[in-house]
This record gives sequence, C-alpha cells and structure tokens, in this order.
Amino acid sequence: MTTRRTFRSAGLVAVAAAAALSLAACQSGGKSAASGPERQAAASGTTGGGSTPVGSSTIAADKAADKAATGVRTGADAAHRGGTPATTAKTASQARTQTLPDGSTAEIRRLGDQHYLARIVHGGSVLATLETNGADAGLDANDMFIVLTLGGQLHAWMGGGHQGPGTFELAGGWKAKVTKTGELRYRAQILGNDGAVDATLQTNQHDVGLDANGVYIVLSAGGVISAHE
Repeated sequence: MTTRRTFRSAGLVAVAAAAALSLAACQSGGKSAASGPERQAAASGTTGGGSTPVGSSTIAADKAADKAATGVRTGADAAHRGGTPATTAKTASQARTQTLPDGSTAEIRRLGDQHYLARIVHGGSVLATLETNGADAGLDANDMFIVLTLGGQLHAWMGGGHQGPGTFELAGGWKAKVTKTGELRYRAQILGNDGAVDATLQTNQHDVGLDANGVYIVLSAGGVISAHE
C-alpha cells in the first residue's frame, strides 16, 4: 500500500520609514543601523534576491533590509503554504535495512510521525514500495507477504495464503471472511472469537496490510489473504 497547509502596504510603509530614518541619520553624521552585521544578514536572507552589494547607499540598504523583514518566510512556512508537509525533510531519517525471507532487502526510512517508507530491493533494483501514512501497509510479493506497521516495524513471511472469496482460519485465532466487490477489489472482515467484526481490510487495486494485535495480515488485490504471528 503505497500504503500509507499582504505585506504590500506594510512593506511600502516600512520602506518609507526606513528611508526617512536613514536620511536623518546621514544628516546628523551618524552611522545607519543597516551597516551593522544584523541588518546585512537580514538583507542577505531575503527570498527575492541576494544581499545588498558593498558600496550601495545606506538608504538602499535600509530599503532592502526592511523589505526582507516584512516579506521573508522561513523554509518550513513556505513548504507548509505550498502543500508539502514541512516535517518531511526535517524528520526523514537514514534508512535501516532488513533481510527478507526470499533474500531481498527492505530499506526502511522514517518520514514523520507514523509515516514510514519501505523499499524492497533485490540485485540493486527496487521491486516494490510500501508506505504507511495513517494506516499499516501490506504487500503480496509472489507469495512472500509483508506488513509495514505505523510504528515502522516490518514483518515478512512466506506462504500460508488463502484464495478468496471464502471464510478462512487465520493465525492467532482470527477468521477472515473475504468477499469480492469488483475488479481487483476485495474486502476481508476480520472476525474475533465471538464472531464480531473487529477489523476490515479493503483492496482498491492494491494490496493492504494490518497489524491485528501482533498478528500480521495481508490481503492482496487478487483476493489472497495470509496471516502470521
């Protein structure tokens, strides 16, 4: 499962005020505050251009600095406004690796809170990708079943699949009632000992997975269900 937020008038006022202050400073023979390291750093940190060139007038430096102060955005704020989660770049961690039963390798990387990415690699090629983003992820990789949990744990096993539709006994005392709902669309109701539906897996043209209290369940888009504890 690949599974898985006007500064224009303010700026003009700021520029006018900066120019007036700078002119007064020049007339009094004092040095402009913009010549200090803090003002130069502010001017060089604008998103719209580079720092003020050495030799420019004090008034020009004040204008650039005050414009930066009113219009600058942090990188995180800009990413948030653009729709990309600001936490992704900051919280992404180095990948850890895990050998799988068929000899391939899973490269697991944390992207954020309960957000993990696992790449299944064999012979230098990426064969599949799983991503948790609000839900566990699952994969049927040629009769090797994989679950990637919201906590970043990856569990893999070979075999044990049942072809739906039908009702099947699963590991851990669970039962699964598998029904076909469309092309590459299956639903598995996970039943407890009392027959109540404790969880539901639904494929939508891709495999899904679930951590059911330490029992790991995969339902494939082809209707195959397997569980392991």
